[in-house]
Amino acid sequence: MKNLHCTAAVVAGLILASFSATAEGTLEPIAGAGSSSPAPWHVVGLPNQTKPFTRFSVVDIDGRRAVKVEADSSYGNLVHSLAPLPVAGHLAWQWRVELPLADTDLRKKSGDDTEIKVCVFFDEPMEKVPFADRQILRLARSRTTDVVPTATLCYVWDSHLKVGTALPSAFTGRLRYLVLQTGTDKLDRWVAERRDLAADFTRLFGDECDVVPPVIGVAVGADADNTQSRSIAYVSRLVIEP
Repeated sequence: MKNLHCTAAVVAGLILASFSATAEGTLEPIAGAGSSSPAPWHVVGLPNQTKPFTRFSVVDIDGRRAVKVEADSSYGNLVHSLAPLPVAGHLAWQWRVELPLADTDLRKKSGDDTEIKVCVFFDEPMEKVPFADRQILRLARSRTTDVVPTATLCYVWDSHLKVGTALPSAFTGRLRYLVLQTGTDKLDRWVAERRDLAADFTRLFGDECDVVPPVIGVAVGADADNTQSRSIAYVSRLVIEP
């Protein structure tokens, strides 16, 4: 039981459980006026987190406003909840890496860090979730009044894995990664992305759910707590499109 409680805490944090239950119908601009992103964007960490939080600040760079994401042996996510969107649509954004992580390996727990990630929360029906994960999710939900998504897809810019690599988090199958950029060839350059959320969900979670569930949240994050390293990246112009 002790291990189950520990796993539930990890799952709750990794799938960004603690985002506000007060949902918004649209995705607010990620970078508003001032030094921090406007509500309902807010920073979320692991349950009872004692390690440093990843830092998020609004900056102007190359003539555009962006969120600067700095991880330094830290963990944290900038989260925006949504009223359920029954049609997943597309997610578009631009991102840029200034300082990548050197020693990551998303295939194992000791290397499970990301220099930048853009995540989407899906409300997968609980009956589609594998039995063991259902028990962990129920335990996680019993420990918080916040919404705990059943499936989280994170797009990552990774230092080592090949573009197109899809894999589950080393900590939980409720979070799965899709590598969109890799290496150092595009450092200090803006890269535009536009993803078909239904197609990507089907690719990563289609083994357990044959219907694309509603989207209930979006997040931006970075973490360097497992590798005890440091990264700097930026995200701009994050929007949900038809």
